[in-house]
Amino acid sequence: MTDRTQLLQTLDALLQPERFRDYGPNGLQVEGTAKVRKIVSGVTASRALIEAAIAAQADTIFVHHGLFWRGQDGRVTGWMKQRLTLLLAHDINLFAYHLPLDAHPELGNNAQLGLQLGLTARARFGEQDLGFLGERMASAGFESADALAQHIKIQLNRPVTLVSASHYAIKKIAWCSGGGQSYFEAAIAAGADAFITGEISEPQAHIARECGVAYLACGHHASERYGAPAVAAHVAAQFSLAHEFIDIDNPA
Repeated sequence: MTDRTQLLQTLDALLQPERFRDYGPNGLQVEGTAKVRKIVSGVTASRALIEAAIAAQADTIFVHHGLFWRGQDGRVTGWMKQRLTLLLAHDINLFAYHLPLDAHPELGNNAQLGLQLGLTARARFGEQDLGFLGERMASAGFESADALAQHIKIQLNRPVTLVSASHYAIKKIAWCSGGGQSYFEAAIAAGADAFITGEISEPQAHIARECGVAYLACGHHASERYGAPAVAAHVAAQFSLAHEFIDIDNPA
């Protein structure tokens, strides 16, 4: 057991939210019980995750996508009321860290996605250094973009959207989890042969074909399943807390 304030201080020290220009508040978003015994981690603070955390008898939820975002409607109605009602009725703390969770060099979404795919990061690139650049942990690269796409599909258990005009071997790989489309041109400038992210928008297909750099979209949720449980498990071990990762499936 630990104190909620001590848990917040530990998470802030680990993830350093003050370093980031983010789209919403990082840290404690909903205050629950003062004493923490069990953390449930997940990707998004959806009603399904909150209900699963209640069933798991957790008093704290740790996520990447919280409830509050810059520019959203501030009224507590509909789905927002439903989520908040559950959290408040069961006295559950909600902690959410967005860009700080993406960026952590060992436990973050990008670092953990690299581990899942067998990639070693050698450098960072892009706005706020959120993009990772490296190569396969084995010395050899991938024979083709198709081979890389198949590897990702197997490792993440998720279909991959591939756009590629290149038939060359893939050696230098860049990645940025989630909605990292805007990092593609920075990845090209950094010398990547392929770029992995969660989503694809209309411009990236043309840029990939014209620049000869493979673009692979493997799902926003699928690419961000690994940071939250890594951080929550790390902190839970530090305070001897129970921890459980609950993955709420999302096709996005």
